[in-house]
Amino acid sequence: TQPSTIMGGHGGGRMRIGWVGVGVMGRHMAGHLMAAGHELSVFSRTASKCAPLVEAGARLASSPMDAAYGADAVFTMVGAPSDVEQVTLGGGGVLEALEPGSLLIDCTTSTPSLAQRVAAAAAGKGVLALDAPVSGGDVGAEAASLSIMCGGSDEAMGGSGYLLDLLGSRVLHMGPAGAGQHTKMCNQILAANNMLGVCESLRYASAAGLDADAVVRAVGAGAAGSWAMNNLGHKVVANDFAPGFMIEHMAKDLGIAVSEAERLGLELPGLANARRLYDALLAAGHGRDGTQALVLALDSPTNPAVSP
Repeated sequence: TQPSTIMGGHGGGRMRIGWVGVGVMGRHMAGHLMAAGHELSVFSRTASKCAPLVEAGARLASSPMDAAYGADAVFTMVGAPSDVEQVTLGGGGVLEALEPGSLLIDCTTSTPSLAQRVAAAAAGKGVLALDAPVSGGDVGAEAASLSIMCGGSDEAMGGSGYLLDLLGSRVLHMGPAGAGQHTKMCNQILAANNMLGVCESLRYASAAGLDADAVVRAVGAGAAGSWAMNNLGHKVVANDFAPGFMIEHMAKDLGIAVSEAERLGLELPGLANARRLYDALLAAGHGRDGTQALVLALDSPTNPAVSP
């Protein structure tokens, strides 16, 4: 995509950035900002997760508010909508420290309604807010090739674009506050159904006596190819469930998608089925496995592999 144009006087120079939430993807994303020469203050509830960034020169903050103190921009990438609310709107949250003209960019997959509330609260303090959930998993985060779906004002988008271009290969402004989160729901509905298709296809391949790795190569190059097949298909074959994106996060996202679909008056059977299977794996103790562990839910409801 064409690089976004930053507004608000930052001009693409060295910025002071707060980063709240250092997980599988967040650590890579924060690292790209540091590699571009920006000054980072980082906070995570598990301080040890910040260690690689601190060793690279980031300042370890004691709270979200501390991470935001004096910052030109703050990124949040935490687990759930309740976490977003706490670190942005709650006591000791980033909005208590951000100054007028600064940026608040939430990359968490959250609810559109909360994104709108955060944007309104930020506007009341003169802060520009953007909901900017991402897609591409740990692979995309490490390679800075994420797709970033943004919701917010034109001014917020213009002010954030220079930074987002350091994190993703496609950065799109989808509409006003909440539009980024609605777009991410479209993404998760598709991702969950794609992953189910990959797992069913490879289970069929094994049952038919085929070389399942060869099937991944064959169909991955054709019209049925997908990011899930090409990046996770071989892991499904090898029963490698190391997470790029955890089941507990996918289950959370699908819960949001189901709620939003119901609010919009939609009945989406593929979404409902994917949510049922992921919820079953979550209940069986597989929440910290990668989404490719969905294959465990396919053998039978009583498959010992699904049991904790």
